[in-house]
Amino acid sequence: MMNDSLRRDAEAIVRQAIAAVSPVRAVEKALKGFKFPGPVYLAAAGKAAWKMADAAARTLGDKLTAGAIVTKYGHAEGAIPRVACYEGGHPVPDEGGMAGTRAILDLTRDLRGEDTVLFLLSGGGSALFEKPLIPLTELKDMTDQMLSAGCDITEINTVRKRLSAVKGGRFAAWCAPARVITVVLSDVPGDPVDMIASGPTVPDRSTCAEALEVIRRYGIRIGGRAEQCLRTETPKELPDAETLIIGSVRELCRAAADECRALGYEPLLLTDRLCCEAKDAGSFLAGIVRTHASDGRKTAFLAGGETVVHLSGTGLGGRNQEMALSAARGIAGIQNAAVICVGSDGTDGPTDAAGGYADGYTLSALKEKGLSYDAVLADHDAYHALEAVGGLIKTGPTGTNVNDIAVALIG
Repeated sequence: MMNDSLRRDAEAIVRQAIAAVSPVRAVEKALKGFKFPGPVYLAAAGKAAWKMADAAARTLGDKLTAGAIVTKYGHAEGAIPRVACYEGGHPVPDEGGMAGTRAILDLTRDLRGEDTVLFLLSGGGSALFEKPLIPLTELKDMTDQMLSAGCDITEINTVRKRLSAVKGGRFAAWCAPARVITVVLSDVPGDPVDMIASGPTVPDRSTCAEALEVIRRYGIRIGGRAEQCLRTETPKELPDAETLIIGSVRELCRAAADECRALGYEPLLLTDRLCCEAKDAGSFLAGIVRTHASDGRKTAFLAGGETVVHLSGTGLGGRNQEMALSAARGIAGIQNAAVICVGSDGTDGPTDAAGGYADGYTLSALKEKGLSYDAVLADHDAYHALEAVGGLIKTGPTGTNVNDIAVALIG
């Protein structure tokens, strides 16, 4: 049987943390710090694009000339005055995202020096904001290869920005001579602005040599045109572009810690730059729990960041579901322990779940259902396994995207 009180606390912690990093208030506050003497053109890309654009449009009022945004399917919540809204695919780009990108490029064509482009950027922008320099089918194939190989977000974006007409600072160059202000909701650990959504408006600090090394290291198959693009350097100076980060995984972890305290737990932040195999992260969290389970006090161990999964099976799941399930064996039999892992955007992998939950009873519950723990993990089928034992966490689209949060609780 599941530990109901721990489950309630775990869900409350992640839901309150995600609510605390809603981009609405952050966008409104950020825009009050800028002056817009001339026309303002609003563009937005990413999973949080709709909420960010809606807040910006209300804040700007009559100062807004026109706008266009592109967000993930199901993330647009209605019409925004003077702003055209498009939806596209993620994590693999599709025609919907390309249509939204074309609308943004048309909006920002032939701008003048007195114009301002307000670009609202959030996680998912790499797939959604795209005008590829190679055929879309080839770009999809390369993206699938990199995801399956377990490339981290920095490696993937180092490659993708060179295959695009809008990434790696190229969108800001397109907008010249207009001023470009980019307001960013970061989903990359450490907040490297040239890697968030592949840095459409910031000078690119990565190099062609690094991109080609990613291709070599992971054995990614590419065509001749793609190789030519990877050998073509990106803009390194953009004098009329400025960037402001308004939210990141650090704020997500801080908000989670606040909720832990409110529920009587002593929080300890392990890292806000988690970047490793999901199964290894889950095993590590379980080891920490097992070490401290008998300390006699309510404790919460927090980790923020983004893990990876090297796909080798045919199952369904996501990195957060796999991390939670991977912790199940290590905390098996500990009645006062639980691990919850959730993506702040409400989507974990190609599923309708935001993440997963496991406690001391999960392993035995799987056995009762006739499921082999080792077989499930080998097939990367965390979704169906957790579904069978009530361990899926579903939030729906949250309107934000600042990486993932994992919480290991000792009650």
